[in-house]
Amino acid sequence: MFNSDNLSVNANNHLTVGCYDTVELAKEFGTPLYVLDEDLMRRNCREYKTALEYHYDGNGLILFASKALCTMYTSKLAADEGLGADAVSGGEIYTLFKAGFPMEKVFFHGNNKTHDEIELAISFGVGHFVVDNKEELELINEIAREKNFVQKILFRIKPGIDAHTHDFIKTGQIDSKFGVALENGEAFKIYEYATTLSNIKVDGVHCHIGSQIFDVEPFCEAASVMMNFIVELQDKLSLKVNILNLGGGFGIEYTSDDDPLTPSEYIGKVAETVKSLAMEKNVELPFLVFEPGRSIVAPAGITLYTVGSIKEIENVRTYVSVDGGMGDNPRYILYGSKYSVVLANNAAAKPVAPVTVAGKCCESGDLIQENILMPEIKVGDTLAVLATGAYNYSMASNYNRNPRPPIVAIRGEEKKIIVKRETYDDIINNDLI
Repeated sequence: MFNSDNLSVNANNHLTVGCYDTVELAKEFGTPLYVLDEDLMRRNCREYKTALEYHYDGNGLILFASKALCTMYTSKLAADEGLGADAVSGGEIYTLFKAGFPMEKVFFHGNNKTHDEIELAISFGVGHFVVDNKEELELINEIAREKNFVQKILFRIKPGIDAHTHDFIKTGQIDSKFGVALENGEAFKIYEYATTLSNIKVDGVHCHIGSQIFDVEPFCEAASVMMNFIVELQDKLSLKVNILNLGGGFGIEYTSDDDPLTPSEYIGKVAETVKSLAMEKNVELPFLVFEPGRSIVAPAGITLYTVGSIKEIENVRTYVSVDGGMGDNPRYILYGSKYSVVLANNAAAKPVAPVTVAGKCCESGDLIQENILMPEIKVGDTLAVLATGAYNYSMASNYNRNPRPPIVAIRGEEKKIIVKRETYDDIINNDLI
């Protein structure tokens, strides 16, 4: 019935997450409310680590995607589970550092890192920069030289792989703002140049072909392309590549139409490709890094809303308006992202008619889902949107000066607020008159 085994229906016909009644959570903490099932998130971390251990003898690292859900609490949780992290901004790096994350296990991404961000990352001891372009490379070298430090780097490579996903989240093709391309020789030239810089240590290669991918073959193809490039660097530049970071973008189940593979299926096939090519090409097995992205945390989150009004437009559609919207989940208005929606206070009820779930923002496009079959809904009901653990809180805004919702983490029979609900005073905190 649900897209995760941590969800169920109790004797009151209410949706439960873990051992908690979502209707009671909504009453206790108010709505909109993000709920994070910490047990499921930890289990997902362990599944990826176990898969890497089994298929590649543990010679690698799983990274937590800070951009998916960056909080002090989730950063500490990822560290507790032995993961590294990928970060894409100074703010994410600062959060990881303040959470006590082992910074040597952080990979710093981004296509336009600023001077201040680079300086901050080097000062905090970030292990690896994933360098995007020549200007960034030279800036890192300059700042590292000023600090009398040699910074380890990888370059982000565009391997020219079609990821079969939404155009906005394809990143491996030549026409992308990210990285340097293989097919026009750009990648080789920048590696050659990097080896001449005194405060740079070229330590690996990186690629990322896209997000929400359900087919393992594009990952295997990317691994093959990257292994061939590693051989080229070794043969032509005598450059030993220690790390192969193959990114991630593994798909999850947002609706019943999605059919994701398991961590073991993804990692097993890719590891097999890498090992086979290493043997064939007579190169050492690289340290293998994966960035599972949303798949660690997205299934572990849900968002709860309260229905405020219902507008039936005869022969057109029925709008069910809730007390959140694009401010706490902008992904529908950005990508048309599909979600499963549950009537949390009548969770086993049969669907009877299509409705459009609308937000409260002053935008016609402020919708959460359109034309989804739902049971009869009344004002005051609680709606749950599933699999919102990734890119919901992290992309949230104060549009229309709406406060952002809190996050409550549940673990076993414990629950705690890990991000407080914003107040109106929080919103005006930085205003000057």
